Amino acid sequence: MADAAVLDRAFQVIMRRMVNTGQAPHYTELAAALGYAVREGRQVLHDVLDAFLPGWLYPETDYIASFAPFSNLPTQYRISVAGRQRWFAQCGFESLAVTWLFPGEVVRIEAPCLDCNEPLVLEMRDGNLLGAE
Repeated sequence: MADAAVLDRAFQVIMRRMVNTGQAPHYTELAAALGYAVREGRQVLHDVLDAFLPGWLYPETDYIASFAPFSNLPTQYRISVAGRQRWFAQCGFESLAVTWLFPGEVVRIEAPCLDCNEPLVLEMRDGNLLGAE
């Protein structure tokens, strides 16, 4: 397993890419960002997912499916920032955590009720609820 400093750098690369684009990097991109060979980048990806958080790969692949609080796979928890819907949350609980990754920005969370399909909308800024529909 990679040492703590490498795991921290890998975590930061993945999280920054998710925040900036709404998409997780491929392990080849992670390797390049860390200055590693592709094979080492793949191993670091597995190490960071084993070490840190509730995140996982698509089954039988090396593609990030989820990296809390984000989902790289579309979910019903749609996240918009500055009017752009680029992000998906891992779950309803994690959708609330996304606000901390966009300081000073209004984060809009939209999801259908999984019981009645009525729309649910929250707007938050810096962890504070601004409005709910």
